[in-house]
Amino acid sequence: MATLSPISARRPGRSIALPYAANFDALRADLPGGDLPWLASGRTAAMARFTELGLPSRKVEEWKYSNLAPLAKTDFTAPAQSDVEAARAEIVSRFTREPATHHRLIFVNGMLDSELSDRLDPADGVRVLGLVDAMAGDAAFLKGHLAEIPSFNGNALAALNSAFKYDGCIVALDADAEVALELLFVAAPSAGIPAYHPRVSIAAGANSRCVLQERHVALGESEYWSNPVTTINLESGATVRHYKLQDESLNAWQTSLTKARLAENADYENFIVTTGGRFARNEIEVALEGAGATCTLGGSFMLAGKQHVDNRLYVDHIAPNCTSRQVYKGVLDERAHGVFQAKTIVQRHAQKSDGHQLSRALMLSPNAVMDAKPELEIYADDVKCSHGATVGELDDDQMFYLRARGIDKTVARGLLITAFLNEHLELVTDDGAREMLGAAVSQWLGGLDV
Repeated sequence: MATLSPISARRPGRSIALPYAANFDALRADLPGGDLPWLASGRTAAMARFTELGLPSRKVEEWKYSNLAPLAKTDFTAPAQSDVEAARAEIVSRFTREPATHHRLIFVNGMLDSELSDRLDPADGVRVLGLVDAMAGDAAFLKGHLAEIPSFNGNALAALNSAFKYDGCIVALDADAEVALELLFVAAPSAGIPAYHPRVSIAAGANSRCVLQERHVALGESEYWSNPVTTINLESGATVRHYKLQDESLNAWQTSLTKARLAENADYENFIVTTGGRFARNEIEVALEGAGATCTLGGSFMLAGKQHVDNRLYVDHIAPNCTSRQVYKGVLDERAHGVFQAKTIVQRHAQKSDGHQLSRALMLSPNAVMDAKPELEIYADDVKCSHGATVGELDDDQMFYLRARGIDKTVARGLLITAFLNEHLELVTDDGAREMLGAAVSQWLGGLDV
């Protein structure tokens, strides 16, 4: 099993030690698609860009609240197919679904398991193809849907994904087509400490509708690094409802990027619930390129111990009459650290834009930390934009009200925390997703020592 060792290259004020680069030439021979010249050259360009940028340090403004230095000190290993085969029985036992309301694709350590995944009929106007399968059998389809390095010039981790992407999937919806998908990412025990970089590409045709449930779970508490990239293109009038649950190993790292581009009257909804993981970084970038486009970005994070989550949102109002909402809530206990970085840009020609940002955090411990940085950058003069952030403890008046009616202190605290989180879940418009995310919130609350 190849080890991905760091090399000691530093750029003062910009980056920290660069993992992977020293081993790229040796490891890329084992990556699928090596016989496709455009893919091979894209990998080389991506690695060159990553080598130039390096892992961002805390001196980089967008990373001032998060520390990636431990990644550079870890000898990661490439994922192995044997890990997939060894985990199948436990996955089937733990993640059965009744009834099956979504077509499910299962990824084990970043690799698509075709035996456990559903197959879709292309006659329904939806084509779903694994990345490895596309590399082997439909390179033209793959090339048409994969966004290569030009899209990620400023993002070192996305460049790393472009260099080392092994598997993932492409989802293409014809005009007016509908599909409900579940992407289940399972981290399985491995002989080493695996790092994997899945790539997901969604192309939603005009007036199509896609409901995408994305779950990240683990078999045990092993250490690993997941670095997924998702690109979503919505054509005119398309709707994508995208829901993500991070319920991972408490020793896991996840650094994810989602980039969405919206044409006129397109509608994108994204909601993330984070309960697991040692470190999570959720980057979401949305470009409202067509008039009348709408995006709603929401999330809830519930953390304890020394868990860390960094939510970075970037919404670019390019066309007029577009609407964006960014609303996140968090509950932090013990020494947990939450981050909300949100930036909305309104370009000069994006008149009548409507943008709103809000971050609210509930602190259950004096040792917990919350950093909130909402930003508006407005160049148009006919807009309606606002932002706000609050951090506080449980309301003493509400506690007194409940205690005065004979409710035990522990029960009263639990009721107030539950109300704080469940109110936020009403933003989730899909009933099935709301139920799935709500169950995760309830499970976390059930284990909370209030």
